[in-house]
Amino acid sequence: MTTGPWTRRIGMTALATVAVTALAVPVGAQAATDTPTTTTTGATATASGKVDYATWQKDCQAVMDQALPYLQQRIANTRPGEKQAIVFDIDNTTLETDFGFTYPQRANKPVLKVAQYAQQHGVALFFVTARPGIIEGPTEFNLEYDGYRVDGLYVRGLFDLFKNVADYKTAQRAAIESKGYTIIANIGNSATDLSGGHAEKAFKLPDYDGQLS
Repeated sequence: MTTGPWTRRIGMTALATVAVTALAVPVGAQAATDTPTTTTTGATATASGKVDYATWQKDCQAVMDQALPYLQQRIANTRPGEKQAIVFDIDNTTLETDFGFTYPQRANKPVLKVAQYAQQHGVALFFVTARPGIIEGPTEFNLEYDGYRVDGLYVRGLFDLFKNVADYKTAQRAAIESKGYTIIANIGNSATDLSGGHAEKAFKLPDYDGQLS
């Protein structure tokens, strides 16, 4: 899509904040039956208190410190004719959704660094989110503004709003695979981002027992 200056989109900020807050936390997600190997890190904040930004960044960096070497090796071993892709969640994964209410929202820097390495080496970046389609335009602009290349953005349509979030996200990864891509990594901060397979490896960022959307 064609995007204009971000000032033309700032009127969507309040709507985006409300929509994301209401829709980002899934209910009744099913357990995965074919989940790939998942790398995570221990939370250093207690569940009883709101996590601070520095702790969150440290814990995100710990996960990305494991993701980057894996991706470097996997990209170096690209098979002939293989189209590689990474699938990312958005809220508190690629963007700092719960840490400030500015628009455009800031990139989660440890994840951005990994994403930019991948895109510089020919890996397609896809974003699968529970955000509703009404804020697709502002979301895509925000990602590109922060430095992500958006090869595909999957948002929930009207009928998707009634689907189990884990099932919806699994279906989108399957759709990406149907286009001929090999999803070499799936990165998110919730079990619903990662369950259901359709990725060679999954990396879970901290959500501190659901404190972060």
